[in-house]
Amino acid sequence: MADIILEMRGISKSFPGVKALDRVNFRVKRGEIHCLVGENGAGKTTLMKVLSGVHPYGTYEGDIVLNGEVQRFHGIRDSEGASIAIISQELALIPDLTIYENIFFGHELMKGRLVDWHRTILESEKILKKVRLDVNPTTKVGALRVGAQQLVEIAKTLSKNAKIIILDEPTSSLNEEDSDNLLRLLRELRDDGATIIMISHRLREVVKIADTVTVLRDGTTVCSLDASEKKITEREIIRHMVGREIENIYPKRERRPSDAVLFEVRNFSARNPSTGRSVLKNVSLNVRRGEIVGLAGLMGAGRTELALALFGNTPGYRIASGEVFLEGAPVRFSKPSEAIAAGVAYASEDRKKNGLILIQDICFNITLANLRSLLKGIVIDRNEEVVQANRYKEDLRIKAPSIQQTVLNLSGGNQQKTSLAKWLFARPKLLILDEPTRGIDVGAKYEIYTIMNELVKSGMSIIMISSELMEILGMSDRIYVMSEGAITGELDARDATEEGIMEFATNTKEAVANG
Repeated sequence: MADIILEMRGISKSFPGVKALDRVNFRVKRGEIHCLVGENGAGKTTLMKVLSGVHPYGTYEGDIVLNGEVQRFHGIRDSEGASIAIISQELALIPDLTIYENIFFGHELMKGRLVDWHRTILESEKILKKVRLDVNPTTKVGALRVGAQQLVEIAKTLSKNAKIIILDEPTSSLNEEDSDNLLRLLRELRDDGATIIMISHRLREVVKIADTVTVLRDGTTVCSLDASEKKITEREIIRHMVGREIENIYPKRERRPSDAVLFEVRNFSARNPSTGRSVLKNVSLNVRRGEIVGLAGLMGAGRTELALALFGNTPGYRIASGEVFLEGAPVRFSKPSEAIAAGVAYASEDRKKNGLILIQDICFNITLANLRSLLKGIVIDRNEEVVQANRYKEDLRIKAPSIQQTVLNLSGGNQQKTSLAKWLFARPKLLILDEPTRGIDVGAKYEIYTIMNELVKSGMSIIMISSELMEILGMSDRIYVMSEGAITGELDARDATEEGIMEFATNTKEAVANG
């Protein structure tokens, strides 16, 4: 009989108007990597919040059984006391504190009535070696790249002697190199005796790392798949997740972009005025009508900086030189409102921080970027606002009881579709999508891809920034690759490969132009 360290029996949890979990059963073996998958809104994060005490005992039905004993966690401290730690999708680090201060924050090492800082630094160095992060523990966390911050979060968890580590979408903000490093670390932690529970939408990573996969759908347990019994495939997981076969996650379309160039950038450069460092270096690219242009590159390559500069938003840097043309006419946007008025829209990679106002409803968010079109004299026509919001809710298949639903309570996929609806309501000619499927499930991804295909078929043009190479290859007509602020390659998507893109992204191949 398998050594079961954790069992959640008949867990049910409700929120106003929504039953998030309905008698879920979940069993985890000691010393395994157990992946929890399902569409957005399936209940994965809610289940882990029950386990970690975020949703305390008494707010749910069912039992948590740890090492054969029923647990009653009234808060996170109780679960941590039982050697369970959770790392949320939004990292809980304090940027202005040092690494060692973050690692032992809340459970400081004391010497009498004072914090023993010398011992704290020494212990931090040991833990950092364990997570293979070669950095001085006195470095401020805010100075680290996202991948390194993720490792600090894991180090923080290890400092609490956690036996069960829960990670919610740990690679969603990482590039492929950092993701691979994190997965290797998780295997090492498992081999050292830790039990890992990982929520992920990246199914390629799931099948690569999981010992067991449990699938949730609509708040219920669908199945658990054991990798030791037979090889688990992405296709099998998708079938259980969505309740149907999806033959090709990238929906087919007839790729016939116009020869007419809609948008062109020539020799575009930008630098940080305080440091003098070049952020963008002589970037040149073009986008044809009805075309999806993929923008690939490693984290820090300058893709988002380029997108923001083209949208008239340049925080921390200034345009040094270059020309931009829209429909053949020169343009230069000094602020986003000018770009929107001209027909250029930018959907942020961080929908929660920069894309949506979470405490407002769907209607408010959809119409926010183009309120001018709803003016009746000097007053907003609220009836027309409702009509338009409902139209986009239906067209983009946003799952919610009504447009009065607060965006905070939507699943990630439906938040992303609301963000997309906001920019579509602005009626752009060019839509820049920055990581459009980050943190959403395979079913929602397919819907986003389908919407993108419909948009370019109608004549819109799209620039898509993505860290997922298969997404770049599956959805693009042409691909530009960036490295260190410069375009290092241009590829026709029909001839491109993951290896070819990575050669340009790492600047190990001289730039060529096939477009």
